[in-house]
Amino acid sequence: MPDPKKLNIAFVRRGYSPSGGAEAYLKRLGQALTGHGHEAQLLATSDWPKAQWPFGPITHLRARSPIAFADELEKLRPQLRCDVLMSFDRLWRCDVYRAGDGVHAAWLERRRKFQIPLERFLHHLNRKHRDILELERSLLARRGAAHVVVNSHMVKKEIVGFYAYPEEKIDLLRNGVPLENFGFDPVLREQSRAELQFKPGEIVLLFAGSGWERKGLLFAIEAIALCKNRQVHLLVAGRGNTRSYKAKGVHFLGERADLAPIYAAADIFILPTIYDPFSNACLEALASGLPVITTRDNGFSEIIEHEVHGSIVDHPNDLMRLRDAIQFWSDSARRAAARSAILERASQFDIAKNVEQTLAILIQSSDL
Repeated sequence: MPDPKKLNIAFVRRGYSPSGGAEAYLKRLGQALTGHGHEAQLLATSDWPKAQWPFGPITHLRARSPIAFADELEKLRPQLRCDVLMSFDRLWRCDVYRAGDGVHAAWLERRRKFQIPLERFLHHLNRKHRDILELERSLLARRGAAHVVVNSHMVKKEIVGFYAYPEEKIDLLRNGVPLENFGFDPVLREQSRAELQFKPGEIVLLFAGSGWERKGLLFAIEAIALCKNRQVHLLVAGRGNTRSYKAKGVHFLGERADLAPIYAAADIFILPTIYDPFSNACLEALASGLPVITTRDNGFSEIIEHEVHGSIVDHPNDLMRLRDAIQFWSDSARRAAARSAILERASQFDIAKNVEQTLAILIQSSDL
């Protein structure tokens, strides 16, 4: 049935990464919404290639820093022809703000626990952090965002706790993925492992994402070392400084636009993150039939059961618990037995459901 109201939606995303979870989600959302007959335009920096937004016009803003980007967009707003402005980044104001990057104040608070005093002092002086916090206050404390969408209870609680934003104006929408692009494929698994030169008995863990410090790559490497098992390998997909993380059994793949073959080659997905609102890579791994090892500081942990769909560790630097989780899921028979439950859980998070819920919010916001 056609939608009763067709919208012209302006999306905002500063910057672009080929492996970025927010970028992948936004493209899926744009494709689905235009498929429903709505119009979609994108406002982004010049980093975003036009070929990666075939769903409507794209306006490249010149500014690159968070504050300058927000200022330039504010000047451009009177010229925008749209029914609703939905931002994936912190701005001065917008109709709908998707807090997919979480709460910066909460991330900084968690990060301090893992920093020495000098690092805390230097980050306190960092202008970028101060600018992001100022924009966050504008959206949340000063109500520049008319409506907020979050993807985890964790982030909703943080928004209310840090900024006293009205709870009734926050909607919880879980991430979604196109399930048809994933799943467990034995043929693809065999091909991918052969290309990556892994033998049948070897255990392959996968870590995917950029921002390696925040996502806990060092903790994953150290926990694997504690396993003292030469058969255990770690694949790392994403952008980062490889020199800081080199270790035996760690293989860096760089940024990959299509991770489906890499999920197929892996046995376990690991993301011992210090802070993640809801890792899209974890959901893709789940949809590929992989058990996911992560922390309670990842909003994704809210949708899985411990030692049923993966393992949840309380603290990212609890290396012993991480090691135990790796050893638990290193049992091939256990992984095979859990696969149907893992895929069943992932089936509840199809992108179509997320799009339907998001569209309802956009229609509601356009009427305000």
